[in-house]
Amino acid sequence: MLEPANIQCPYCWEMLGISVDPSVREQSYVEDCQVCCQPILIHVVFEDSGELSVSAHAENE
Repeated sequence: MLEPANIQCPYCWEMLGISVDPSVREQSYVEDCQVCCQPILIHVVFEDSGELSVSAHAENE
């Protein structure tokens, strides 16, 4: 089952809903913004406590 999360696009600043896979404890991937189509580098970490941490950065940073 996928876990919902929200990120803010580092290009157009729109809030975006994404789904992440909790079976992979730490993951990084690129996903295009649903609004401006720019590539966003997303880093996801599921802590031992079960807390979800998501960060979004411009791909070229």
